[in-house]
Amino acid sequence: MQADVYERLRAEIVAGVFDAGAPLPEVALADRYGTSRTPVREALRRLEQDGLVERGDRGMRVRGRSPEEILEIYEARIALEATAAGAAAERHTELDLIRVRAAQDAMAASSTDDPMAMAMANRAVHEAIWAAGHNGTIVDLLTRLNNHLTRYPATTLSSTGRWEEALREHEEIITAVGAGDREKAAELAGRHMTKARDIRLRIYREEIIG
Repeated sequence: MQADVYERLRAEIVAGVFDAGAPLPEVALADRYGTSRTPVREALRRLEQDGLVERGDRGMRVRGRSPEEILEIYEARIALEATAAGAAAERHTELDLIRVRAAQDAMAASSTDDPMAMAMANRAVHEAIWAAGHNGTIVDLLTRLNNHLTRYPATTLSSTGRWEEALREHEEIITAVGAGDREKAAELAGRHMTKARDIRLRIYREEIIG
């Protein structure tokens, strides 16, 4: 039951059912999901760890969004993505490369009509590269950072030309990883995420301006 409440509440926060800053009273959520307050309390605790909710003056609320936070998240993610790609170039196995290639091929074949499917396909490529580095700490940190970004619903891949550009950049990173070129893989991954940061900031500004 606790896992079910967590998944349902998380999905609704990511989908924008609850706006940034919206209060999340335990009693109301328990009624909404037809459960007691205990599973709700545990779900909120986990979501706080994920960075999706925060403690306010009157209890838990959906975490707010800001350009400063975007910069903070991407500052860390750029560094970690570069490290992960470099580690993948140095430590990958043949099976790792097969999995990375399969994820990239699946992304290339994905429909561009569904932003969520696009984001999931893109994430699968990144996760395959992370896994190829065989560093669980980096994978955990990048997963947490990616969870933070789910509060910003629009995907950067919907920006004009970004989907095709991202696929090309992935190909370059994968080539460097396969060649065992740690420095090149790290450089390309960092550049890839820097572009994503700039697009994310532009999307945020456009949403604020309306």
